[in-house]
Parts: sequence; structure tokens; C-alpha cells
Amino acid sequence: MKQYQVKGLSCGGCAMRLEQEIRELEHGEGATLNYNSGRLRVNEEISMDAVRRILKSDGASLSAAPADAAAHTEAAGSINGHAHSHAGQRIHSHDDHEIEHGHDHAEHGDEHDHSHGSGWTKLRPVLAAAILYVVGLLLDGRAESWIVVTIYLAATAISGYSTFMKGLRNLLRFKFTMDTLMTVALVGAIAIGEWKEATLVAILFGLNEWLEGLGMEKARRSMDALLKTAPKEARKMEGGREVIVPILALAAGDIVKIRPGDQIPSDGEVIEGVSSVNEAAITGESLPLYKAAGDIVLGGSLNQDGLLLVRITKAYRDSSLARILHLVQEAQETKTPTEMFINKFARYYTPAIMIIAVIVMLAPPLLFGGDWSTWLYQGLSVLIVGCPCALILASPIAIVSGIARMARHGILVKGGVHLEQLGKLELIAFDKTGTLTKGKPHVTEVRVYDQERLFRVASLIESGSTHPLAKAVLEETIRRGITDAGETPSSLRTIAGVGMEADIDGSIYRLGNELSASHLDMPEQVRNDIEALKAAGLTLAIVSDDSAVLGLFGIEDEVREESQSVIAAIHGLHIRRTVMLTGDHEKTARKVARRIGVSEVKSGLLPEDKVDAIRALAAEGRVGMVGDGVNDAPALAAATLGIAMGKGTDSAMETADIVLMQDHLGKLPYAMRLARRVDRIIRLNIGIALGLKLIALLLTIPGWLTLWIAILSDMGATILVTLIGLTLFLERKESSTAQG
Repeated sequence: MKQYQVKGLSCGGCAMRLEQEIRELEHGEGATLNYNSGRLRVNEEISMDAVRRILKSDGASLSAAPADAAAHTEAAGSINGHAHSHAGQRIHSHDDHEIEHGHDHAEHGDEHDHSHGSGWTKLRPVLAAAILYVVGLLLDGRAESWIVVTIYLAATAISGYSTFMKGLRNLLRFKFTMDTLMTVALVGAIAIGEWKEATLVAILFGLNEWLEGLGMEKARRSMDALLKTAPKEARKMEGGREVIVPILALAAGDIVKIRPGDQIPSDGEVIEGVSSVNEAAITGESLPLYKAAGDIVLGGSLNQDGLLLVRITKAYRDSSLARILHLVQEAQETKTPTEMFINKFARYYTPAIMIIAVIVMLAPPLLFGGDWSTWLYQGLSVLIVGCPCALILASPIAIVSGIARMARHGILVKGGVHLEQLGKLELIAFDKTGTLTKGKPHVTEVRVYDQERLFRVASLIESGSTHPLAKAVLEETIRRGITDAGETPSSLRTIAGVGMEADIDGSIYRLGNELSASHLDMPEQVRNDIEALKAAGLTLAIVSDDSAVLGLFGIEDEVREESQSVIAAIHGLHIRRTVMLTGDHEKTARKVARRIGVSEVKSGLLPEDKVDAIRALAAEGRVGMVGDGVNDAPALAAATLGIAMGKGTDSAMETADIVLMQDHLGKLPYAMRLARRVDRIIRLNIGIALGLKLIALLLTIPGWLTLWIAILSDMGATILVTLIGLTLFLERKESSTAQG
């Protein structure tokens, strides 16, 4: 499939119709045209001349031809091999479908990007028709009637010609779209001599289409601005000299120079230099971070004041920024359940309106002796009221605006459906370690029963684990001067939800929670020490062999500073319950829960138990699961909505539906408030779109509905829906953390 950018789409309904026409072409099966993003995906074998003709019939055109992913991978390989000879090329990359701005006229024909002029192009005939209309009004009663009628007809033709031709083609194919409705209404109005109103309808409809396109284009431009945050090239060090290469030419291991004011081209590690780096493009946090040798930096971050040498650890297409931009672009193109329902509803709504219009035209004269001319006029007005423009536009602008604004704040929403779900959550479950706590535990208490073996065994076992608790125990053994000195256990295995088991010097040793020592009959002193450490709210790491406990480590993990305020803010959003899920023992879990204020605690859980707990909560309502995206994948997947945090970790992006790119929960309440606002706006827009039409239709009962009232009701709804959707871009002066 190849991807193209389409400019000049006038409305969501038009995009659906164009998509259907393209699918009817040879090799057109599976073609998609997304109104939200303006992107067209088609089979490579399809006739692009035929596609252009279809788009042109609605005033749309292709503006660029992105290469597909496979072709672009090959291109990147050739770029890497010819960095010197092609250093001047510019390849702008936003995701796996980069857009090449070249001069391939064989592919593009004579199409050019009219993104800056398409709005004016659509408005010019409307303005010209409006001027003629005013002239007609001034001459009405002062000049010959045929002159005035000619002026009105000319104005109608200028403003309504494209609509008339599209509607006529659709009518001949028995396709009932808003253009069909407008065509029938214009022909009918002219047929009964309503020249003035026919002209006004054509002008207002043209203005309506322009305003509709303008609103969606504003939302798209905001998204495009976000996608253009990617750096374009890098200063690669080769043989001691600096070479400018496209970022797609970078590979893991390359050394790049980052000057003050430059963007970091891809994820990497600082090997030389000191600077402050702004990671707002990734995390949404504007406060710069101090970076020095050994620190990790993220692609897309801005180097502010120092010179850095960075070793690239990921090719650009695998970097945090590239994956974010790819996911944001995909999110823009997904349809929410509300959108899909509206689109399906609109397909039946338009023919239904035509049937109602016919009834309005025929029933009063035939059944009640009404005047044919009057009720024909009323029926034509009903047709105009039936235009589904505002209804179809009720959701897309709000969804695209919401996703773009979330992304600006470092909140990655993978699709409009997830944005809708976030606004409707009723219960939220949290992982404890690394989510509500810092995930950097340290040993605060030690009970030693076998001085000779305890720290050596603990060091050998934990040196093979990456678990935060294992790191805490290992740091304690190092602090006491114990190192493994190159030793390794004969065997080492992880027991999920329990701990580690190792064969050392021919004996089996275990390090883990109470379950790891459940085979032992413990002395009273050991049991008392275990209870004392638990009562102190410490997490236990018990070291034992087949016959006795060698010692106990009491481990504490600091609660995140923002956890309490985040939970309080979430409760303020009328979430029914917050639940903490942890594998820790009950006393430690309850100590943390009391401090941060969660409603409920489920402790001593194995990974599969967390999944069961999420499923049980899901039976009560829509449940969100918040975790660090590393070891919470099953629970994140089981929830209605998975929310991960972790500054762009691979596992977080792959597993969760929403990713908080910051390494804390501070923006979760902000995201929930914004999602609820999007939901309210969509419902308000639907109410406005249907409400204004219903009011206009009710005016047919006393016979008060006129053509200009009908078009103004549709136009008013479209303008209101557009403006209300765009209010999501207005940033109030508030904190986007837990407090704001």
C-alpha cells in the first residue's frame, strides 16, 4: 500500500464518498481515505490518474507521495552507504511512511501542494457570487426583471456549479449525499421561481463548506506541527571530522556532535560534554535536565547550552520520538465508536430526509388541499435541513484536537477510541512498585542468622536479576564489602511471584518473599522478626536453604511525592474506586495505601492474580490499569484501558493504550479531565447538530420554514461544532500536573 497526502477535502461525508469511488476502481479494494488526517492509502497498482480525477471532482488533490515502509528501508540503506555524495538531500521523516519532497513529475504529474492557497481557492467563487447577489438585490425593482434573474442565476452558477455537478452525478447513480440534496433543492427553487433564495442557498452552502474545511484544516495543521518536531539531519563524526547526514543514515554506535540549540537526532548516551537538555518534545515537561557523560538522552530533545558528543544507541526509526510520532499519526486515523456510529447513521439519515421531504411536498396538497407551490417550497427546505455536514463533523475535530493537545503534554494516546474510554473510566487500578512508589527500593533493616553465608549467597543470587528488589539487596551486599568475585551459581531460575532459586556449591538456596521459605519450620525468633519487619511496613526478602533461614532483608520503597495528590485529584473526578494491586505483603501494602489514599488494596498477588483482579473490577464497570509497562503487561492488556508510564520505554509503548511519557503520574488527572472535556464536547456537538435541524424541521408544521432558514440552521450548526471543537486548543493558565 502507498500513502498520499490529500488536500482540499471539504467534509467527512465527501471523504467517505470519495473513498467508496476509489474502491470501485481496478485494484482499489482496501483503499482508505481518512478525513481526520487527509491521508489516502491505495494499492501500488491502482491508476493514480483515475484517483486524481475522482479527487478533483470534489475539489481535492494529492499534495505529496510518501514512500512505503519497505521501499524507504532500502532507501535508508542506500543513504547510509552514500552519506558524502547525498549529504545535501533532505528526507523529512515522521514515521514508517516518510514523505519525500522531491520532483518526481512522472509520479506526481502536475500536482503541487496548495495547502496555503486551497482555502482561498474555495472562497473566491463564494465571494464573487456574494458580490453579484448584492448587485441583484440593489437592482431588484429598479431594472428589468430578466436582468435581475440573470444576475441571480450567474451568482448561483458561480457558487453552486461544483455542488450541482457532483449532486447530478450522484443522483444519476442513485447516491444520496448532501450534494444530491443541495442539487435537488437548487433545481426546485429555480423551477418555482425562487431566484433570490436559490442564490442565497448556493452562496451560504459554499461558505459553509469553506468554514467546515477550515476548521478541520486547523486541527490537521496542529497535528502536522507536532509531527514536524523530528530533527532532519545530524552531525556525524567520521575519522575525526564532522559530516552532515540525514538522520535516517544514523545507526547504533555512530557518534554525533550536538551543538547548543541543536535537536538530538536519536536516542543515545552522552560520552563527552555537559549541558542542560529540554525533553518537552518527548515528555511535555519544559524544565531542562542536566546531562553529562554516561547519561541517556532522547531523540527530539533540545540541547540548550553545552556541546555534547553522543553515541547513538538506536537508529532513528527505532527511537522514542519516531515511535511516538508514528503512534500519534496512527491515532489520528483511527475512528472512535461514536464516529463510526455517526457515519453509519448519516448513510441512512440522508435518504430518510429525502423521503420526509417527498412526504412534506405531497401529503398536505393531496390529503388536506394545501397549495402545491407552498408545500413544494417547504419540501425543498427540508432537503437542505437534511445535510449531515455538522453531524459528521461533530466528533473528528474534537478527537484530533484532543490527541494533539495530549501529545504536546507528553501524553501519548494511541487512538481516538482510547481517548473516549479514558473519559468514561469508572474504576482505576494501580500497580504499586514503580508506579505509586519510585521503584528504587533500598534495604533499611537486616536480620542475620548465618553471617558466613548470608551476604555471599544473596550477592550470587541477586547478581543475576534485574528486579528492583534484587538491586536493593545487591547494593546492600556491596555496601558490606561482598562481591561475587567472578563466581556464578551452577543454576539460577526465577519463580514468578516468589523469588529466585540457585544452586551454589551443590546446595539449593532461595531468596524471595515468604512463599520462598514456606517449606521451613521457622524458629520463633525468625517468625517474630518477620512480623516486626512487616509491621514496620517493610518488604521482605528472605534468604534460606533447604533447612533454615540465613537472614532477612527489610526493604523500603519511597512513595512518589505526587502519588497522594494524584489519587486525591482522581477521586475528585468522581471515579468510583481506586485500587492498588501489589505482590507485596498486606501490612506493607496497607501502609502505602493509607499514605496515598487509595480506596482499596489487593496484596500478595502473583502476575496472574493481578489479571484476575482486573477482570473482577471490569465486571463492575470500565476499569483502567496504570503500571510501569515492564512487568504489568498482562494486567494492562486485561483492563478496559491500559495506561503506562516510563519515559518512552519500549514495553510501555507496545502494551499500553495510553503512555505517560513522564516518569511520574502527575499528568494523569490532567489527561482524564481533558478526555472528559472531549467527550462532553462531542456530545454537545451532536446535540447542536441534531437540535438545530429538529427545530428547523418543526417549522414545517406551521409552514414557516424557508430555504434561507434551512441553510442557516445547517451552517450555524457547522460553525458552532467547528468552533467548539477547536476550543480544545485553548490552554488555560493551569498546571497540568495533579493539581491542574
